[in-house]
Amino acid sequence: MEGGVVDTDSSAFRACLTLSYKNPYVLLLTCSAGIGGFLFGYDTGVISGALLYIRDEFREVETRIWLQELIVSMALVGAIIGAAFGGWMSDRFGRKPAILLADALFFAGSIVMAVAPNATVLLIGRLFIGLGVGMASMTAPLYISEASPTKVRGALVALNGFLITVGQFLSYCINLGFTEVKGTWRWMLGVASVPAIIQILLMAFLPESPRWLYRKGREAEGEKILRKIYLTDEVELEIQSLQESVSAEMKDEAAAGKFTMVTMLKDKAVRRGLSAGMGSLVFQQFVGINTVMYYSPAIVQLAGFASNKIALLLSLITAGLNAFGSIISIVFIDKVGRKKLMIISLAGVTASLVLLTIIFREAETHSPRTSAIDTLHFNNTCPQYRKASRPEDWDCTTCLKQQCGFCAEKPNELLPGACLISDVVSKQHCLGEHREWYTKGCPSKVGWVAILGLAAYILFFAPGMGSVPWVINSEIYPLKYRGVCGGMASTATWISNLIVSQSFLSLTVSLGTAWTFLLFGIIALIAIIYITIVVPETKGLPMEEIENMLENRPVHVKFWQKSEV
Repeated sequence: MEGGVVDTDSSAFRACLTLSYKNPYVLLLTCSAGIGGFLFGYDTGVISGALLYIRDEFREVETRIWLQELIVSMALVGAIIGAAFGGWMSDRFGRKPAILLADALFFAGSIVMAVAPNATVLLIGRLFIGLGVGMASMTAPLYISEASPTKVRGALVALNGFLITVGQFLSYCINLGFTEVKGTWRWMLGVASVPAIIQILLMAFLPESPRWLYRKGREAEGEKILRKIYLTDEVELEIQSLQESVSAEMKDEAAAGKFTMVTMLKDKAVRRGLSAGMGSLVFQQFVGINTVMYYSPAIVQLAGFASNKIALLLSLITAGLNAFGSIISIVFIDKVGRKKLMIISLAGVTASLVLLTIIFREAETHSPRTSAIDTLHFNNTCPQYRKASRPEDWDCTTCLKQQCGFCAEKPNELLPGACLISDVVSKQHCLGEHREWYTKGCPSKVGWVAILGLAAYILFFAPGMGSVPWVINSEIYPLKYRGVCGGMASTATWISNLIVSQSFLSLTVSLGTAWTFLLFGIIALIAIIYITIVVPETKGLPMEEIENMLENRPVHVKFWQKSEV
């Protein structure tokens, strides 16, 4: 591989650990900026549990699937705008101001959501949160990457990914903790204002990115920070490399004239970098991860677990596995390499999605039958069931597809049950007779296998596709375009996220949950091919050398051999 390679195979993670006592300043920068990742994770995870209780308080949300999807997706609309604006702002004004603005948006959005009197105000708060998430998603890893020693850069940026998963995990803990508290979802959404304030206080005392300072002609400030980041025997080489890189970029800019998007895209390294970075982030979304994180309680209910509390508890387990998988990424990303980790990850994701397809198909085709006698007993029959020419052919799946509810027997929920109007009265009557009430998924003897499939999906996704695309995007672009390209890539991923999350519940209604997961599995296979061909291995390359590698190699299929210096 072209460029000067730093040997990371045996010592990268160990070197990362030794920073805790050799150079705690680097960890201070990383963890402080990583609070943005934590907030990103918390605010994308918390809505899954909060939505269960928002549906109970706002009747219009309960009866309109599109409104549920809009509440989830409004944050993504904001993230698209925030990522695009954050890329420009971080290049123009600095990485630090962009992070602080993201915190202000997190704080404002959390407060607005906590006091929302109706769904409209809730949507406004979600938009504010989204703006903050979009800015944090590209600015936090960029700041960490530019303030990290080359040898442990991957691990430290992956630490930001770990903090995202910690935020998601904590969101489920808080969701579970507030289930019995008055105000439930308001507390769940409002708590995010606290870490936003903490990060504002921490970042106020931390410096700007040294590489950004060099770009702006503030070499003295940048050098001072670099001397705090690098060991004495490494810092002079890093300063020299950065000076040469910035000098060459300035000459190129002077020759090219005023910056335009066309000028940027004429740069071969930029085009190839965007293909790799943006492509990996788009596939990250289209293999379905955020449907699991946003809708995991709903998916658990689709698997046949009716209780909100049980759904949240099982979702907590998947979020914990997500955090665990991110730790694996930190350990191996600078040892195994970025590209290998993504391909291994996608192979496991594909297998998990095939398993989920089989399990949900089994549950859909073998759901409990409906009983006419049992249904009439409640005197609140589903209208479509009453009008059906052959109601004896109905089962729970058919009942739920008509937007009705299924009242199952207990303790054996697989026995025939009642198909009733899906409203509060029916639910109270059903639960009042010590039965179980289903509106999202049907009782199933294989539902627990679906939970194992979700767990396997998360365990494979998190170490590779969960963290690595963000690492790639933080290091693959030329310095002069890093903020703009990072913003473009983040915008692309949030658009992809919006498409997937906005369509997921509708897809499960129109296609069925099983075929929806199969669709994600097919996309995962395509992603393996794309990443094998397009994405380069950047493990161990100084950031200033990655541009040379992109210039010289259009295709990157041969990646399994050990890199050569």
